[in-house]
Amino acid sequence: MTEAGPLKDHLPRGARVLFVGINPGLRSGALGHHFAGKGNPFWRLLHAAGLTPALLAPEEDYRLPELGLGLTNLCPRTTRTAAELTAAELADGRRQLAAKIRRTRPRVVAFVGLSIYQGYFGHRHSGGPGAKPERIHGAAVFVVPNPSGLNASFPGFSAKLEWFAALRRFADEQPPQPAAPAPPADSRPARDRGRKASPRVAKRQTQGT
Repeated sequence: MTEAGPLKDHLPRGARVLFVGINPGLRSGALGHHFAGKGNPFWRLLHAAGLTPALLAPEEDYRLPELGLGLTNLCPRTTRTAAELTAAELADGRRQLAAKIRRTRPRVVAFVGLSIYQGYFGHRHSGGPGAKPERIHGAAVFVVPNPSGLNASFPGFSAKLEWFAALRRFADEQPPQPAAPAPPADSRPARDRGRKASPRVAKRQTQGT
């Protein structure tokens, strides 16, 4: 199978919930849409929990922002299993995710899977699904079970739905976040903005770092 490109992030500003998966599986990567694995109940869970007013298909993941929801992955590379991801990819994914959260200011970050939460914060144990004490750039943190049918810890639809419904109630209680701070203004004179530093100046700047 030809390696698929990264899936498109759906990152509205001020989302009620930003869902964070670990990385795309083979079918999601091939189709170009999130949680597209056969039998994966993610989209049914969102609807049954009242997070979406209608049952969306994976091909309709682009509609999430209009519903106040966001969706991204910790790592963009498509793999058969998350165990194939390298430590460097996971570390870079943590940095990139923090930057996305800082920029878009969701109310809640929902890690889809206990292991993602553990890995992000470096915890040895997850403490189970539910609300967590940490915040990421002001966003509250919640963990829902991995919706995969291979998740033996939460077998069956109802065992997972319990936590997606709890997420909806939790998100409804969270106030909107303030907008992200504006980047610092360019302090150079207007006539100098957009100009590249001379090689001599650039050399001095490099030596001073």
